[in-house]
Amino acid sequence: MNKATFGSGCFWCSEAIYKQLKGVHKVTSGYMGGMVKNPTYKEVCSGLTGHAEIVQIEYDEKEISYEELLKVFWNTHDPTTMNRQGNDVGTQYRSAVFYQDEEQREIALQIKEELHFSGAFNAPIVTEVTRATSFYPAEDYHQNYFENNPEQAYCQAVVRPKVEKFEKVFSDRLKTKD
Repeated sequence: MNKATFGSGCFWCSEAIYKQLKGVHKVTSGYMGGMVKNPTYKEVCSGLTGHAEIVQIEYDEKEISYEELLKVFWNTHDPTTMNRQGNDVGTQYRSAVFYQDEEQREIALQIKEELHFSGAFNAPIVTEVTRATSFYPAEDYHQNYFENNPEQAYCQAVVRPKVEKFEKVFSDRLKTKD
């Protein structure tokens, strides 16, 4: 299994999206990019630890490529807003690609540059591309959050619309439902 690590705002949204992709075997919500060991959600939300809310994706590159995962990343959040996704504000919600190796770094930077020059976005892309550091899984209640709490207000107002849009755009890449 290969790993990809992305920060694209609230990890509840990201997890709900990536779990549906063919070739993705596991998605874990967590924290990366900060300076505190084993941070808690409360500490990360303070903005003082330097961590981003991220998802760590385990995938089979025979079924889905890193480029395809990045395509989903770029199309399911706003990479032009610094430390913000919608109403979620703070460094923990920054747009970030945490690469596992030099190949992932080169691919992420190449696609970021192509998007910049294509004019796909109306503002400069602020996504950071940095080496993956220690990964800290989020608390158990954050795992599978949307699946476990579909009627929760944030899930209804923010996660569900994002997931529904994703399902329309990437319908050809979704796992079949049993």
